[in-house]
Amino acid sequence: MGILTLDNVSKSFGSGIHRTDVLKDISIDVAEGEFLVLLGFSGTGKTTLINLMAGLDSPTTGTATFKGAPIKEPSPERGVIFQSYSLMPWLTVAGNVRLAVDTVFPELSAQQKDAKVAHYVEMVGLSHASSRRPAELSGGMRQRVNVARALAMNPELLLLDEPLSALDALTRANLADEIEHIWEADKKTCVLITNDVDEAIILADRIIALNPDGTLGETFTVSIPRPRDRMAMNTNDDFKRLRADVTKYLMDVGIAAKVEGARDLPNVTPIHGVPSAVADAQKGMVDERFLEFSQLHKVYPTPKGPLTVVEDFDLKINRGEFISLIGHSGCGKSTVLTMAAGLNEISKGAIKLDRRHVEGANPERAVVFQSPNLFPWLSARENCAIGVDKVYPRASRQERQDVVEYYLERVGLADAMDKPACEMSNGMQQRVGIARAFALSPKLLLLDEPFGMLDSLTRWELQEVLMEVWSRTKVTAVCVTHDVDEAILLADRVVMMTNGPRATIGKIVNVDLPRPRTRKALLEHPDYYTYRQDVLDFLEEYEHGAKPKPKPTGRVALAAE
Repeated sequence: MGILTLDNVSKSFGSGIHRTDVLKDISIDVAEGEFLVLLGFSGTGKTTLINLMAGLDSPTTGTATFKGAPIKEPSPERGVIFQSYSLMPWLTVAGNVRLAVDTVFPELSAQQKDAKVAHYVEMVGLSHASSRRPAELSGGMRQRVNVARALAMNPELLLLDEPLSALDALTRANLADEIEHIWEADKKTCVLITNDVDEAIILADRIIALNPDGTLGETFTVSIPRPRDRMAMNTNDDFKRLRADVTKYLMDVGIAAKVEGARDLPNVTPIHGVPSAVADAQKGMVDERFLEFSQLHKVYPTPKGPLTVVEDFDLKINRGEFISLIGHSGCGKSTVLTMAAGLNEISKGAIKLDRRHVEGANPERAVVFQSPNLFPWLSARENCAIGVDKVYPRASRQERQDVVEYYLERVGLADAMDKPACEMSNGMQQRVGIARAFALSPKLLLLDEPFGMLDSLTRWELQEVLMEVWSRTKVTAVCVTHDVDEAILLADRVVMMTNGPRATIGKIVNVDLPRPRTRKALLEHPDYYTYRQDVLDFLEEYEHGAKPKPKPTGRVALAAE
């Protein structure tokens, strides 16, 4: 028997017709010193499971034991690190950690307590910030305090409930590496909940998938030798094989075929406010250089003088092309996108769409933001209809309704068209945002980290939805993302930006992978990891705020063609 055992545990909330079964017949035996990862979609009961292990909740049926004794309440032996930071805002970094030490080790002298606090603050790399308060710290630093506080209690078992999910990709990777180093140094038993497959493989001895119905899924043993370097993993055959197996399992059990197709799209023509003389002269859209960024600059005035955020951004995009724009935080990706949307003034240079200068916002350029910005009191159907009514003034009411319903069906909301936005999950709201953008029949679709607020498995699902709808329309699209796999999955070309300020295009990779694309198929394609390495190498070069000089290559030359 392991240090932690769940025996046939089930957990329900409510009773009678209001009863909800969250976990069903869960049996897990965690060995001492093991790093176990529980992996699953949102809503699969992962946090409930951690709460049972921590003693914050009790099973409805079955037993949970720690070192052979029933778990009845929280204990310092089982340290918990939650997704939210839960720090005392009036205490410093050292003060927050000292709080835990005072509680668990009241018999120690003040000097011994200070030494223990200093040790764990140093362990998470915050010695330089020990006198700062939470408000003066970044999100990543606050989570480091959380980790230090849990470790200072010297628990035998460390329970981590998605501790990294609210962090940006780089901070998340760095903190995950620190958690692994701490685990290796102390050989604590760790149970981590996550929805990130790469994070699971990097950290785990064993991965257990949780099924959407609250049952345990397949178990995957991770036999890749430690330490597991993230860059090296990209060329590791065992990593690739395991990544494909875990991904395939999760997509098979978690992503049902939700896209329905009961109706046809009516043959109606959108009117985007183009002057009639211009519309008559255009005689159809151009194919080559459909979207042109020419010597684009963005300069902001500051008290210290002008700040150039984007400099000499020069890119030509053909009609029907899908471009991914990637780079580290602060490199100006979203600035370029908002200028293309007409929401941000161009300081110098030009943007032309279909040979006309971009000036101001227009429904011909539809934008999907990280947050879908729906009217919470309106239904999915009503949120979509607002733009459609303006864009199709000559269509009948029934035709406009058909346009709305067609795209809501495409994004898997056939049964939720009349549900108010305020009652929808983040994932459902973003589906409405995608449907609303496509329903405008835009010339250009602009996506600003559209899945950035979602857990990675919901993100996979909506990427599939986006690709399915895009394959029907072939609308020209530019997607800002920080996710390497998302960038390659979606794009014909991945455009990489150097660090800001004065950010510009550093490299362009042509993605010659077959369409229609699915994540499962791409993971098995022999060229996929080569493209991934190209992007990872570039991002690593710029990882710590460095400003290497962009290297002109044949691929980069394509940007100016």
